[in-house]
Amino acid sequence: MITLTTDFGLKDPYSAEMKGVIYTINPNAKIIDITHDVDKFDIRMGAFVLASATPYFPDGSVHVAIVDPGVGTDRLAIVVQTKKAFFVGPDNGILMLAAQQQGIEHIYELSNPKFRLPKLSKTFHGRDIFAPAAAHLDQGVSAAEFGAKITHPITPPFTSLERRNGALSGEILYVDSFGNAITNIPNDQLQAQTVEVTLASVVLELPLAETYAQIKPKEAALLAGSHGFLELALNQGCFAGKYRVSAGDRITVVCV
Repeated sequence: MITLTTDFGLKDPYSAEMKGVIYTINPNAKIIDITHDVDKFDIRMGAFVLASATPYFPDGSVHVAIVDPGVGTDRLAIVVQTKKAFFVGPDNGILMLAAQQQGIEHIYELSNPKFRLPKLSKTFHGRDIFAPAAAHLDQGVSAAEFGAKITHPITPPFTSLERRNGALSGEILYVDSFGNAITNIPNDQLQAQTVEVTLASVVLELPLAETYAQIKPKEAALLAGSHGFLELALNQGCFAGKYRVSAGDRITVVCV
């Protein structure tokens, strides 16, 4: 099974071209679109969507993720082999949040011309490098055949947390359509009934809740989210709108 996550949208032919390449190489492939509506050039959003969706796919799946403002530069094209799946895309951090969750085993550069299209565009590696790699991986080609091993992939700040003096600092990964601000802090990192949350514009003392219904309407809480990350929520309201929170904002939490 091959999944696709991109910022290509559906108006243009780009995702269809990738699927055409995959089916030409591997006619028996099963392709699932996670989304093609990642905000343009938003690597953080792409990483969050990928990390949220891919744990629910079968072992051995090949996940292609492309949000690639550096296409054609010296950034590498890579495949990350984890204990559960393969992640294919640019070495700009989009793969790492999801791959880390599944236990990274090896990372290889996609440099072997045998597994690329013969004519290589400098602006569409999704079609010419990543789609062929996914098709061959899905057919059972070993990841080690694609190129040299990579030991220092790009790991953006949203893939890690900082602990200092009892405080845990991270950032907002994503704001969903309900206005919930989803952090990069895993649910199991806090054990408390009440936490102090520091954002760019406000300091809040919030309960740590398990469901939205535990919070009174229009009141806020830090919630154990369904994707494994803590989220800031306003019951039947928009937390991000009320407190002017955006993806990329820093957050610090301290147990009270």
